Amino acid sequence: MKIKIINPNTTQSMTDKIAASAKIVAGSGTQILAVSPQMGPATIESYYDEALSAVGVLEEIRQGEQLNVDGYVIACFGDPALYAAREITSAPVIGIAEAAMRTASYVSTGFSVVTTLQRTVNMSWHLAHRYGATPFCKNIRACDIAVEELELP
Repeated sequence: MKIKIINPNTTQSMTDKIAASAKIVAGSGTQILAVSPQMGPATIESYYDEALSAVGVLEEIRQGEQLNVDGYVIACFGDPALYAAREITSAPVIGIAEAAMRTASYVSTGFSVVTTLQRTVNMSWHLAHRYGATPFCKNIRACDIAVEELELP
């Protein structure tokens, strides 16, 4: 099985960490391809950043189709270009926010989200609503740490 993990931002060190984490939990015989688009924002912390990242995400899906990828993961909690990605492939495309919210609503009576900056709180609420998870989402709070600060050693 070949899974392509797309980090929608262009920060390669973050993509490398995502790849290392995925390889730890991947089943034997599963090939992990972790990529960052050639173009887009260094981090995604707003709707503007999300919009800028969409073309790169979709290009990575298109390239994955040529490699016969079996499934895709969009590794950004904003799930940028998720629905558009699903339109251009017949393989499963998982957005990590959708997966987290749906799973949490199946295994618990409620969940909360801790996000980076205050401006991303509404983005997460919108996703919870889109995914039908609003009744289970108890709160969304920001820790006021920029995504780029998460990259510190």
